Amino acid sequence: MDHTNTPSTDLLRIGCGAGFSGDRWDAAVAVVSTLVAKGGPSALIFETLAERTLALAQQQRRADPTAGCEPMLERFVTPILRECTLHGIPIIGNFGAANPRAAADRLQKLAKSLRLPPLRIAVVEGDDLLQSLDKDRLRGLLPEHLNSKQLVSANAYLGAVEIAQALKAGAQVVVTGRVADPSLALGPMLAHFGWAEDDWDRLASGTMAGHLLECGAQVCGGYFADPGVKDVPELERVGFPIVEMRADGRFVVTKAWGTGGCVDLRTVKEQLLYEIHDPACYVTPDVIADVSEADMRPVGADRVEVTGVRGHPLPPTLKATLCFEAGWLAEGEISYAGANAVGRGRLAGRIVRDRLNQVGLMYMPVRIDLIGQSSVFADDAGDWNGPPVDDSLAIHDIRLRVAANTRNRTDAEAVTREVMSLYTCGPAGGGGVRTLISNRLASDSCLVPRDWVQPTWSFVP
Repeated sequence: MDHTNTPSTDLLRIGCGAGFSGDRWDAAVAVVSTLVAKGGPSALIFETLAERTLALAQQQRRADPTAGCEPMLERFVTPILRECTLHGIPIIGNFGAANPRAAADRLQKLAKSLRLPPLRIAVVEGDDLLQSLDKDRLRGLLPEHLNSKQLVSANAYLGAVEIAQALKAGAQVVVTGRVADPSLALGPMLAHFGWAEDDWDRLASGTMAGHLLECGAQVCGGYFADPGVKDVPELERVGFPIVEMRADGRFVVTKAWGTGGCVDLRTVKEQLLYEIHDPACYVTPDVIADVSEADMRPVGADRVEVTGVRGHPLPPTLKATLCFEAGWLAEGEISYAGANAVGRGRLAGRIVRDRLNQVGLMYMPVRIDLIGQSSVFADDAGDWNGPPVDDSLAIHDIRLRVAANTRNRTDAEAVTREVMSLYTCGPAGGGGVRTLISNRLASDSCLVPRDWVQPTWSFVP
């Protein structure tokens, strides 16, 4: 059954405008145009917050109290803000990162610059455990080898309830920090349909609809594409997804009109299982979803209906991600081409490792990769651990990459100098050296009791 062009309170359309912080700025335009053309209640989500993104945002906020939210916020929202406010399409985004109030302030300034009336912006807070927990509780979350001084961020994954409450109160934009990605879409469903907080099957269905939306173009063929194996048409203009959710929990996955890519059984199945360890037990803050008996069927061009998702009561704990300082990352690369390129690349890697050993720097993890011959499947020493390869295959272009995790910047600089010196001290024919030194962040996850976390929402001026 095709529900296209059915303005009804029984139907809610939710589109996705971004699947990560580095996504395309113009992707949401076609989504919003489609939502407007189809009519009826709708919402737009932006998923721009990864674990490392949040830690970097916390570092930025330390240096500048007005920073710490999505740096490309205006680029994402400017193309669609007028249309969304004009047609009553609320925007929900986790582009608040470490500083939701700063994001709200920037959005209000953006609206003013576009000569729009002041926006009703709500912020969802409470995920930042550094602000809400005492030192003893925080210390209990840390791995044994860490101390609290190394901790950069600690954020719990909030759910959809506060988003729904803000939307029901009339929010035009809801800005969050760390919430579970599917909750961005489940929030407007709760607000629109009034589902009970223990209606587990519908909550699970809404959660999986949000899961299909959260990665942007991935469900429309983007990350799915593999030429000659899984061909996708017009990938250069791939569309972004829209979910059409029914009050009873049935939903259809489709995409923006006039865009490339595809939505079919293959793309939906692949995305449905993406990042799910147990299809019968997908744990979120709102519900435990079970897709082990879900059914999918095509109901038109670029339209797949999903039914049969089941739900179980929400877990007593919430996932939290901790990010902490982890020294410095030193990277150096150099290319070798022509006859015996692989042999010269391997020799160059051994030279760097031996040089670092001579000056006592092999205390640190050092990774040697030959990009193009053995990187993804190789171990830290560059030895091949993957499937068998044809040794007779001639490789005439190789790039050596050396990476080390050091305690301080001085040691990191020593690593990059050794790679640079290969220009004249190493094997013949090396060139195109690139080096980079950066602070390294590491992350770990844990579970915290739900009652440790007190999510709130409020309107901001």
